[in-house]
Amino acid sequence: MKIKIVSILLFIFLLFGEVTKAQVYDANKVSKKAKKDHEQAMLKVDEGDYSSALLLLNQAINRNPTYLDAVLSKAGILSELKRYNESALAYEQAFVIDLDQSREYLFTYAIALAGNGDFKKALQALDRFIILPNLSASSIQAAKYRKKSFEFAVDKINAEGLSVPASIENAGDAINTSSSEYYPTMTINGKQLIVTRRTRGGADEDFFSTELTKGKWTQAIPLSGKINTNYKEGGQQISPDGNWMVFTAKDYPEGYGSFDIYISYQTPNGWSERKNLGESINSAYWESAPCLSSDKKQLYFASDRPGGYGGTDLYVATKMANGKWSAPRNLGAVINTEGDESCPFIHTDNETLYFNSNGHPGIGGTDLFYSKKSMNGFLTPQNLGYPINTINDEGSLFVTADATTGYFASDRSDSKGGLDIYVIQLNQSNKANATSWVEGRIYDSLNGKGLMAVVEVIDLDSKLVVSEVEADEQGNYLSVLPLGKNYAFNVSKKGYLFYSGRFEMKEDAGQTQFKNDIPLQPLQKGTSMVLRNIQFETGKYDLLASSFIEIDKIVGVLSDNPQLRVQIIGHTDSIGKEKENLSLSFQRAKVVVAYLVSKGIQADRLNAEGLGDKQPIGDNSTEQGRALNRRTELVIISND
Repeated sequence: MKIKIVSILLFIFLLFGEVTKAQVYDANKVSKKAKKDHEQAMLKVDEGDYSSALLLLNQAINRNPTYLDAVLSKAGILSELKRYNESALAYEQAFVIDLDQSREYLFTYAIALAGNGDFKKALQALDRFIILPNLSASSIQAAKYRKKSFEFAVDKINAEGLSVPASIENAGDAINTSSSEYYPTMTINGKQLIVTRRTRGGADEDFFSTELTKGKWTQAIPLSGKINTNYKEGGQQISPDGNWMVFTAKDYPEGYGSFDIYISYQTPNGWSERKNLGESINSAYWESAPCLSSDKKQLYFASDRPGGYGGTDLYVATKMANGKWSAPRNLGAVINTEGDESCPFIHTDNETLYFNSNGHPGIGGTDLFYSKKSMNGFLTPQNLGYPINTINDEGSLFVTADATTGYFASDRSDSKGGLDIYVIQLNQSNKANATSWVEGRIYDSLNGKGLMAVVEVIDLDSKLVVSEVEADEQGNYLSVLPLGKNYAFNVSKKGYLFYSGRFEMKEDAGQTQFKNDIPLQPLQKGTSMVLRNIQFETGKYDLLASSFIEIDKIVGVLSDNPQLRVQIIGHTDSIGKEKENLSLSFQRAKVVVAYLVSKGIQADRLNAEGLGDKQPIGDNSTEQGRALNRRTELVIISND
């Protein structure tokens, strides 16, 4: 109760500049034992033993409750430990002991208040501090800098609800140790988490991995294989499928500069030996914090190379058809500032970019931001808000595929040592788009051999390719599916008939993971496939706009294989009269053939047929079965 009264009295003082005259502190009246405790506490501080220092200070204060120097020392140590609420209370205790002799601590008191999220009260303390007489120019400059940050926090929290109403939790002993852990990254299924950890007393940095088993993380262990060395490796990001790792390493002999970007691949024997990404990515300057897009086609990273907007800027390079990386492109003045931008993370939605910056308006020195991608580039970055961002510097952030959970590194009051990995639930305002995914194996339908086929996911509304990935040598693939849209899903390989699939996720987003093993059929006589993305107006033979994505795939196959002749067959369900169904199915097949001819395919290579409801593949007594029966089919007539 006494502490609350003190806090209220101080609040009145800060607001109105009035408070009952407090007693005058006299250091000569402090007992020798209390002074001795204080002296020993300061020695413990020099040794870095803050816990013992606090015990000694509390002992000194118990001996003399009005021992101002001990109370102020205690407040400073608590702030250093980021126990900001306790620090603010200690400062308030000092102000009551002797306001005149402790006014100069209004600045550090304001820091403690802001560290605890009380930005309004922190601003009031700064206002009182700035008008104190005989302040140095550097003190005034520091106070004004903090005031600008705290004003931003107050304005944003009030106007935009910037504060995140979720608690931040330490990720726990399985991940965090007395050493520093940072740069969290995770596979898309959330089963593996990889962090950078300082080892050998901070002389080295290595990668450690933990697995999610029965809802708990296993004890993190070094990554297997050849990826960890006696050099410093860090700033890593694992691809969503868990097969690639891009990372930063310092002073490798083959490097172009002191910090370069490398890649390693998952093998049966662990992670492969590093490979430098080459001079198109790396330079004689500093390159760091790489991040791959979900389809592995774009690489984001930070660099201080000449030609940027500030100290370090964000860049993106694109993987070209020949497998090499393009020259990096600066992300521009919307993202980059005169300050430093780093730690880019492009979410699996391939639209939301998270990064940190000390150049955009923020709460602390370096804050975390996000920006959404548009047709014309990235939009104005938005601050992620308190308590993700604090009065201190924030580092890298990883956001899960479902866009609800963030993992980031920080050294908060409950840190187990240095930087720890923390977990927070994101609110709606700063979320990326939730994503699902489909994975499986692509193989030859005759011999079962895995195929390095191309998997395309196409937005049926915009007709834009959302993702294009290539299966590995065993035919394994993983492709991301952002929720809230309907997609054509095509798999193609030269010498094979392409696969046609469809994911309708605009309305039903209940399932988040799909397994789809795909047999591709060689181009030979009699081979057939259902064209799942050719759609018509109900009861008509007018093609829906989304159908042309699939028909254009047929054009590509026929153009690449000029000897190929095919038949397009229309099918209906059993609703309606048999004669009318036959006519409708034939007209639909004819429309597809006519479009193919309009695209340059010779008419004598094409044949149209309508079978009506004669060959059902589903139960006509159910809507689901009837939907399967309403289909367009392609059959290879000859390939010679």
